[in-house]
Amino acid sequence: MEIKDKVVLVTGSSRGIGLAVAKAFYQAGAKVILNSRHQIDDSILKDFSDSERIAIISGDVADAQQAADLVQQAADKFGSLDILVNNAGITRDMLANRMSLADFKAPIETNLIGTFNVTQPALKLMYKQRAGVIINLSSVVALIGNIGQINYASSKAALIGFTKSLAREASRRHVRCNAIAPGMIDTDMVSVLSEKNQDNLKKQIPLGDFGKPEDVAKTAVFLAENDYITGQVLTVDGGLTMA
Repeated sequence: MEIKDKVVLVTGSSRGIGLAVAKAFYQAGAKVILNSRHQIDDSILKDFSDSERIAIISGDVADAQQAADLVQQAADKFGSLDILVNNAGITRDMLANRMSLADFKAPIETNLIGTFNVTQPALKLMYKQRAGVIINLSSVVALIGNIGQINYASSKAALIGFTKSLAREASRRHVRCNAIAPGMIDTDMVSVLSEKNQDNLKKQIPLGDFGKPEDVAKTAVFLAENDYITGQVLTVDGGLTMA
């Protein structure tokens, strides 16, 4: 798919990986919709010089109606929806024996059900166009697990099954669906760790360092551009899962 002038919706794109993905598609010439469940400060637009190719639409993907409205507003803004990047996600870390049912459900409602809430109305638009790309942000914890994250890991593992099943369904209408599983990426979730914990984590990564949000963003653009990739999960993890 040629990215220039395509319409891209990136959920959870006010910072971190989501913002990096939005910037990468914008730099490739796309029209981009930023999204967050909270109001996004207009100062973020300074990184997007062409105001005609950028829009901000607030909405909580965990709410089915807000998610549907988000997709419709995105399509109304630029006339179509060509690429959807399901990035919105939360964590609620806690050891399993101390985790409440509400804490277990919270990441699933946003990370998994939220993805469904946005994807379903987007699919209807893409099916009419007989073209489209969906990219879901999973995680390496879906593949190797992590202490204190049974809720998050469950939600991200389910996204892999979601991706592969949807890829089979949607291919009949020329819509592709892939997933990215980032490893330890230098975002707010990593920066709050102590220097000692960060050093210990880096020792587990064959390439010896954390990735950057831009590493994930470049992968998202690659998946959108390559018309013969669907149903795949690409790890961007410095070799962590290999180790």
